[in-house]
Amino acid sequence: MNQTCPKRDTIVIYGASSPHVDAVFKEQAFELGALLAENGRSIVTGAGMTGLMASVEEGALSRGGRVTGVIPQFMVDNGWQHDGLSEMIVTADMHERKSTMASMADACVALPGGTGTLEELFEIITWKMLGLFVKPIVILNTDSYYNPMLEMLDRTVERQFMTPYFKQLWSVATTPGQVLELLDSTPDWHSDRRKIHKDYLK
Repeated sequence: MNQTCPKRDTIVIYGASSPHVDAVFKEQAFELGALLAENGRSIVTGAGMTGLMASVEEGALSRGGRVTGVIPQFMVDNGWQHDGLSEMIVTADMHERKSTMASMADACVALPGGTGTLEELFEIITWKMLGLFVKPIVILNTDSYYNPMLEMLDRTVERQFMTPYFKQLWSVATTPGQVLELLDSTPDWHSDRRKIHKDYLK
């Protein structure tokens, strides 16, 4: 694996749209957005106006950061977008939204979330496993939210549905400050599919 760690300028963030979550989740999302902006990082989100998406967006904007929202047309038609972002990119559908966000990413961070966030996280992990995405993936495990999911991933290794090698595809932080540390210390993955297949068969 390439051990150099390029600067991560543009950070894609996945996270809940639910406005009903406990305050600790919103507080850490806001803090992460603020820290990223203070460190000169741009943020790309799903452009949501509620939940942790809104919290991280508002945290970054409160520190003068740049936030780009990527959102499908049907969500705009329903008025679900945050209208105070630096830039809005409107896509034809959800698939284009996700591929656009991934193409912009120097790293991806998953905040706690529901099925949409889990789907985005597992898809980008799968892309990385296949060598289609090589950047860091960091999971912010606020209030141990992701513990059951991480235990399930351990189970996929224990039952030999996944090789232990692929547990390097993501890293886990418990605070926003740790997210920044991991962004700057995690090297790019490799995209040699022959090597990936060989490692998978170990």
